[in-house]
Amino acid sequence: MVGIDGYEATLKILLIGNSNVGKSSLLLRFTEDTFLPQDEVAATIGVDFKVQDMMFEGKKYKLTIWDTAGQERFRTLTSSYYRGAQGVILVYDVSNRETFDQLDNWFSELGTYCTNRDVVKMIVGNKVDKEGQRVISRKEAEAYARKSHTLFLECSAKTRYGVKEAFEELVRKILETPSLWQKRSLPNNNISVTRQTDFKPDEEASDNYRLRRARADNAVCLHQFSTWLEINIDLICIVPLRYFENNAY
Repeated sequence: MVGIDGYEATLKILLIGNSNVGKSSLLLRFTEDTFLPQDEVAATIGVDFKVQDMMFEGKKYKLTIWDTAGQERFRTLTSSYYRGAQGVILVYDVSNRETFDQLDNWFSELGTYCTNRDVVKMIVGNKVDKEGQRVISRKEAEAYARKSHTLFLECSAKTRYGVKEAFEELVRKILETPSLWQKRSLPNNNISVTRQTDFKPDEEASDNYRLRRARADNAVCLHQFSTWLEINIDLICIVPLRYFENNAY
């Protein structure tokens, strides 16, 4: 069922992997069809994200794509962003053996923090444009993906090769798993709230009356929000403040 915003569903996708594998470049290429040289791409601080519309079989979906920092010092911050993710792309650099070897650790973290058991996982080997420097063969990566029961694709954020296809394949697999994206709504008859109504008519013009009435109305709103939050907690996305290492906002 299409929501009031015109979208069939909102899907949350994470990009994880070591630093400098090109996660931010993949995100920028997919959402803005832009590529920046390595020396112009700043390391992600904590978590960044972008929103992208995608049409699939005549229906419109909203993708919220989260780009997580690969540095260990941000690991405690980024772990909370696994909550509610329907798809995760694990990125490595085909010209860097260490980034591939670290995939085991990223799978372990994913298993620890992800709240959706059916989350769709995809391994993406980036930077295939550096073919002369490749140290991870496609055959080796495919074997690892089969062992991990994970989707696999190679791409290049620099040349566009495979980038769109990676996100489309991930979304297709998510949509084939309705439990990951079916909308949940709050039944109106599940909320029962009693308002404070013992105000005397002659008090209605007083400041004290208005204050007590405001408190009563706020209590109703808070109860409704708390009930909705309990039902939809996995759909919540915390939007990070953009900050820098020098604490300048």
